[in-house]
Amino acid sequence: MRLTNRLCSAFLVLPVVVAFQAKLATPVDGFADTVDDGTLQSMLDNIGLNGSNAWDTSPGLVIASPSRRDPDYYFTWTRDSAIVFKCIADAFAAGNTGLQSKIQEYISSQARLQLLNTRSGGLSSGGLGEPKYHVDETAYNEDWGRPQADGPALRATAMIEYARWLLANNYYDVAKSIVWPVVKNDLSYVSEHWNSSAFDLWEEVHGPSFFTTIVQHRALVEGINMARELGESCPHCESQAPQALCYLQSYWTGSAVRSNYGQGRSGLDAASLLGSILTFDPEGDCDDTTFQPCSSRALANHKAVTDSFRSIYKINGGIKQGQAVAIGRYPEDVYFNGNPWYVSTYAAAEQLYDAMHQWNRIGKVTVTDVSLPFFKDIYPQAQTGTYESSSAEFEKIIAAVKAYAEGYIEVTKKYTPCTGMLSEQFSRDNGLPLSVADLTWSYASYLTVMARRNSVMPSSWGEKGARDLPSTCAASSATGPYQTATITYWPPNLTPTAEPTPCPTTLPTRNNVRFRLLATTQFGENLFIAGSIKELGSWDVNKAVPLKSDIYGAECHQWYVDIDLPTSVAFEYKFIRKTGGNIVWEQDPNRKYTVPQSCGISGAIKRDTWR
Repeated sequence: MRLTNRLCSAFLVLPVVVAFQAKLATPVDGFADTVDDGTLQSMLDNIGLNGSNAWDTSPGLVIASPSRRDPDYYFTWTRDSAIVFKCIADAFAAGNTGLQSKIQEYISSQARLQLLNTRSGGLSSGGLGEPKYHVDETAYNEDWGRPQADGPALRATAMIEYARWLLANNYYDVAKSIVWPVVKNDLSYVSEHWNSSAFDLWEEVHGPSFFTTIVQHRALVEGINMARELGESCPHCESQAPQALCYLQSYWTGSAVRSNYGQGRSGLDAASLLGSILTFDPEGDCDDTTFQPCSSRALANHKAVTDSFRSIYKINGGIKQGQAVAIGRYPEDVYFNGNPWYVSTYAAAEQLYDAMHQWNRIGKVTVTDVSLPFFKDIYPQAQTGTYESSSAEFEKIIAAVKAYAEGYIEVTKKYTPCTGMLSEQFSRDNGLPLSVADLTWSYASYLTVMARRNSVMPSSWGEKGARDLPSTCAASSATGPYQTATITYWPPNLTPTAEPTPCPTTLPTRNNVRFRLLATTQFGENLFIAGSIKELGSWDVNKAVPLKSDIYGAECHQWYVDIDLPTSVAFEYKFIRKTGGNIVWEQDPNRKYTVPQSCGISGAIKRDTWR
């Protein structure tokens, strides 16, 4: 059966995103204006309790998408939430102090979810492998692909990132007494179950998964380092991290990563690209054992995965070898007829930006027999050998890789609606958005790839000290301690040692919202927005607010309007068409929105498509 997934990549603070708009260069000029100006807010809109799309969601939980039917993605996944909040923790550490309460709400919510008894089990009996929950923090008890063992590993990584900030800012007791107990439960699950069979990233194949193993290895390494910083120990992490790394080598076929086994698949899968970028260490080298983005293995795999999609999608027709194409999950995919995904295509670009950072830091590019086919595709003059940064060949190779990465951004630009709304997939035949709209993962993956494109890197996780393989590899496990980690209190005023610009004491009570509506209209038709508050006419069609059409065109059927609205007020609304005296309302249900009230965020964007 088809089981849905959403995995988010990285997430940036608003000031960084705005800076990116000024820095972006051709060939993607203009694309940033379409996506960047509302992407951060689109992420926040999908996080409870204050997100406008998550108004009935518990604090700290991430919904996969606002879609509640055909298909229903209105749930919270451990995997998705962990990756989103790792990104939020990175952004907070970079200076967006307004995100701290969200991080604390997330950690508190996950502590509560750890205690639920689900069909996967309880706290110490496998329950942490439960993949998804209802948005009110109750168990999802229907049939599903369970267990999924990547979630606890990714969640540990997210929480450790915040614990690092606490330690760096002299909040040792908070890190040790509040965050670490929740982290320890996840580390115990990983050390005990890393060698157990579970469902893969896409929730379809039950068996070994490259993606799961690689994020588990990272989590165990981070657990070792964090325990030491806290004066604790994690012997089960220390014994199992090398074994997980040893098992990771078994996915390498000699020319590509076999991401999973079973169901008649080739094993070529965008999950391998995602695994590489999620365990990218900006201080690491081009190491094959950890599949760093610039490693020979990761580059050869990049070529194999990309090439597997060149001939199966109509929209990739006519694109030459060595040029970027739309990337899906895996070539045998049949979900929604098997299409490209924004997150997969962005991941292909992100790996290349990561690799360029590593080459520039190391000061050389090494081409091996394994990676030579990748380099030959984009730079035909490439030969095996090492090219120092002082050489002309180094510059030419970097330029070729950059152009290749830019090509993937161009592909997604071509198939992104002019409103900037990102769905889960786009059609293999014509590029039109498919599956759910406003996918949290898609927005986050865009922000990540643009961050790497602009040399904004995540923190190091210690890859350099975690690449040695054990003398004897064993299919082992180790049991760590589980404990009830109930969080009832967060100390107030946890502020950075170096104080950034503080938020104002009084947050704004009103905010400007730009409503963007994608709708095809005929001459003489006009569009309006009506809603349950007085600013939207209190449902009176005679007081509905007209939308503007001055940017409507053949390639962009977009209407819009800017409205000053009260913050933190929940309301309902719909769009209507007026032609002469005739009035046509959108289909049910009513749309719901809460105007954001956040430090550092002025103005909001709401993207919609006529129903």
